[in-house]
Amino acid sequence: MNILILGSGGREHSLAWAVKQNPKCDRLIVAPGNAGIATHAECAYINILDGDAVATFAEENAIDFVIIGPEAPLAAGVADRLRNAGLLVFGPSQAAAQLEASKSFTKSICDAANAPTAAYAHFTDADAARAYIRAQGAPIVVKADGLAAGKGVIVAMTEAEALAAIDDMFDGSFGAAGAEVVIEEFMDGEEASFFVLCDGKTILPVGTAQDHKRAFDGDTGPNTGGMGAYSPAPVMTDAITQKALDEIISPTMEEMRKRGTPFQGVLFVGLMIQNGQPRLVEYNVRFGDPECQCLMMRLGGQILDLLQACAEERLDEMQVNWADDHALNIVIAANGYPGNYTKGTVIGGLDSQPEDSFHMVFHAGTALKDGQITAAGGRVLNITARGATLAEAHERAYAMAQTIDWPDGFYRSDIGWRAL
Repeated sequence: MNILILGSGGREHSLAWAVKQNPKCDRLIVAPGNAGIATHAECAYINILDGDAVATFAEENAIDFVIIGPEAPLAAGVADRLRNAGLLVFGPSQAAAQLEASKSFTKSICDAANAPTAAYAHFTDADAARAYIRAQGAPIVVKADGLAAGKGVIVAMTEAEALAAIDDMFDGSFGAAGAEVVIEEFMDGEEASFFVLCDGKTILPVGTAQDHKRAFDGDTGPNTGGMGAYSPAPVMTDAITQKALDEIISPTMEEMRKRGTPFQGVLFVGLMIQNGQPRLVEYNVRFGDPECQCLMMRLGGQILDLLQACAEERLDEMQVNWADDHALNIVIAANGYPGNYTKGTVIGGLDSQPEDSFHMVFHAGTALKDGQITAAGGRVLNITARGATLAEAHERAYAMAQTIDWPDGFYRSDIGWRAL
């Protein structure tokens, strides 16, 4: 098969790495890709938000299967345009992608499906939102309604913080994403990420993970797109997993079918678990980043078979073969992230890194300049390792991270602390 993956981050690097291991993969192109992806696949520059441009490229390159990595092209309807062109596509329709693209849409689906989630209110007016916060008090959660690259969520521990978040969102700090806000009750408990494939009819769980959203050790500092992850998540016991499927995911998928917008792709279910009861934090309609890197280390080449079966609506024939193992991923980010940071600094120590099914450096934001790997984003590298135990995966990943020579970057030293 000739395969095209859309995206340029660590998630797409890990997908490309895993897909390439499957003997069915003849030619692999990633658009636009990055410096690390270029070592596994061809990279091509096309505007991945332009469905016509992607469809034309796919036709010219005899592409058999398109895997859409990030949320923005899904929200822009790229999957629909490609399906209309007769291509096999992994990723939901624009209508189904609203589960991530609109927080208020998801809340309305949860209401209809009776899925347990935080109580909420939806606002298009800043004064009304401020009044609601004053009436509710803190802690409280303020979310930009639209896509904000994983950063449009403020968990406000004080009323002042919540009011400042409203000012930021309505003042345009999050662009169009913040023109509407959803304000939710603060949920206490332990968070986990649950990933399921869905082909419109069948639901197939493909793994669990836990992410670390705060920038610094001890879960302090600003919210980020994620500073590290590990898989599996111990909090996701068989009983909790089954509850999440029965009470949250299946009713949501049924409601989407009823509305004539069946969901086809990967559903990333963010859960808050307290006293054995899972509640929905939010849905995303693509693999999580950095969770995907852990999942791909553990799944390997079978992922292509699973994604293809999902796109061909034959998930009922598939099963996931898990090794009894663990993976852990450390994000190395540019100093200053998630605020202002410098691009273009040179990263050393990459040539000596091991690359095998137990050790991988996935590139998230890198470029090749004058023969050197340089930083080209906020989250730059994903140091990912697998082991028989989480402690072993942790030891391997940190041993690798310590040999990266990049004074302009930082990472957390406590990834996996909850489970360890």
